[in-house]
Amino acid sequence: MSTHARAPRTARTPVQQAALVVGVVFLLVGVLGFIPGITTHYDTMEFAAHHSEAKLLGVFQVSILHNLVHLAFGLAGLALSRTASQARLYLLAGGAIYLVLWLYGLIIDHDSAANFVPVNSADNWLHLLLGLGMIALGALLTRRHEGARTAM
Repeated sequence: MSTHARAPRTARTPVQQAALVVGVVFLLVGVLGFIPGITTHYDTMEFAAHHSEAKLLGVFQVSILHNLVHLAFGLAGLALSRTASQARLYLLAGGAIYLVLWLYGLIIDHDSAANFVPVNSADNWLHLLLGLGMIALGALLTRRHEGARTAM
């Protein structure tokens, strides 16, 4: 038995919890993108090209690069969930990146070389929702937490 007392673990703030959950979801999606069956037409997956017909859950067009981006976003979420300010930054900046990706997906021709990620219409709508959702989490959860701190 150890006689050393452990330091109490500080609870994660709501924004840290949100960043952690978002990060875990991105990691899960990134891994699932590499699993045949969960990703349909897996044998057509390319590193980065619109020719990849692989689709996560049969809906969202993916490539190796697309899956690696999800894994990177997931790892960033885990790493940046350590502090409230970093978690907020992750959610706000990540949300902004996804909104830019949504606009990119709307502007490019999905059958052109510009669609190197690749994305399809389902991806575009998901990117819009992710971008808005991440920004909302980063802004609203931080606002509530800061307001509670100043009320004390």
